[in-house]
Amino acid sequence: MFWTFIATVFCGLGAAGIALGIRALSRKKAPRWIIPVFGGLGMLGYLIYGEYTWFEHKVSQLPPEAIVVGKEEKQVPWRPWTYLMPQVMSFTVLDSDSIESTSNDRNVHMFYLYRFEQSYTDAVSKQVHLLNCSTQELVPLNEDGTPQVDQLRSLADSNRLFIAACY
Repeated sequence: MFWTFIATVFCGLGAAGIALGIRALSRKKAPRWIIPVFGGLGMLGYLIYGEYTWFEHKVSQLPPEAIVVGKEEKQVPWRPWTYLMPQVMSFTVLDSDSIESTSNDRNVHMFYLYRFEQSYTDAVSKQVHLLNCSTQELVPLNEDGTPQVDQLRSLADSNRLFIAACY
């Protein structure tokens, strides 16, 4: 977060410098107010750029065995540009190295799902899940290994998690 702040300030200073150059080239005929306007637009532009490139940046940092199985795009009222182009706010990753068949049934797989969420400090959470490939039912497990049956859900044939874990 500190480096984002530093980069934002420098983008604002650079854009304000461009406005100073415009004023100098126009022999001070350009209005003075373009300097803070350019500075503010430079900072806002950098922050928007950072928000929209967050997903690609995080995916590029993942190891090869990590498979992105879902992403959540949102439109946020205090970011009106997200109504034109929704922003990826979170995504889910399957750790393909953690896929294990249970001892009872070869069609039931246990694996870790990681959820990355964009916020002021990026949040990462992980949870063990069970997937029955024959019935296409997914259930998360508690820390003690008991299934959370109230969160059981069925996956479609085209679901990326189902395809990555069962095939």
